[in-house]
Amino acid sequence: MAPSHALRCCKRALNWIPVLFINLVVGWSYYAYVVELCVCEYTDFMGRVDLSYLVVFHVFFTMFVWAYWKTICSTPASPSKAFGLPRAEKELYEREEQAERQQEILKKVARNLPVYTRTAGGAIRYCDICQVVKPDRCHHCSTCEMCVLKMDHHCPWVNNCVGFSNYKFFVLFLAYASLYCVVICATVIQYFIKFWTKQLPDTHAKFHILFLFFVAAMFFISILSLLSYHLWLVGKNRTTIEAFRAPVFANGPDKSGFSLGFGRNVAEVFGDEAKYWMFPVVSNLGDGHSFVTRLVHIDREQANCVLQQNGKRLVFLFFFIDLICFHSS
Repeated sequence: MAPSHALRCCKRALNWIPVLFINLVVGWSYYAYVVELCVCEYTDFMGRVDLSYLVVFHVFFTMFVWAYWKTICSTPASPSKAFGLPRAEKELYEREEQAERQQEILKKVARNLPVYTRTAGGAIRYCDICQVVKPDRCHHCSTCEMCVLKMDHHCPWVNNCVGFSNYKFFVLFLAYASLYCVVICATVIQYFIKFWTKQLPDTHAKFHILFLFFVAAMFFISILSLLSYHLWLVGKNRTTIEAFRAPVFANGPDKSGFSLGFGRNVAEVFGDEAKYWMFPVVSNLGDGHSFVTRLVHIDREQANCVLQQNGKRLVFLFFFIDLICFHSS
């Protein structure tokens, strides 16, 4: 028992190494830009510090660090108790040895839940580890040892699961990291060229400035490709998992099963109010447990049950969405 606990603690400590690496690189970049470039180098040759460089740099640095740590510190959202099996059904499920009978128990419970996705074999998605019926788009993370709502992926660079609770923060982190690198490259390149062509004398700042440009350019290229991919996913209302393995509905798999149109897809992640889009604050829509889907994928029996629970407002919403899907197909 003790060795297992010790190994788990060691694993958790090692998981913070990528985060430590990123913070060391960012900390060094701050020192190289502010101290070596703006204070020392620029002052030596221009006689004063260019405040415009420092203001622009600190704006993007602040937004980048803010979004990064919001992504790290946001606790992954997990299914509520409503998705757990009631005591009677749980005892029946654990005693039952036949998979068919277990599925009957799960189907009975799932009829009262907004769950429309299935396994590849058409069964109710159930986590035997967390002992919950998985909400749509929810997956179990072996690293976090929990089911995560609208799980996108587990990111080692933030040592956290990226999902419903922090996906917006993650996208903003990538965006501001890219802009941070752009600001560095755009303002450092003139000094990079002068040092490279020997137009400036060798100083202690030369190494920092040359290396800063290379590092910023390298990170920009790698982050930009990842940012572009996730912006594409936002526009399609897909997660990384769904992009590689389409969610399965009652009528089969469909990668676009949760797509509601570009504008609504963006609002699902960033919210209805554009004034909050650029800030790493909570503004996404929904609760992470239920998502609007195209009605063609919903089991009739379950749809009727959900309509009875939510009343006329949901009936109108489903009718409107179904009408849009009919005209677009």
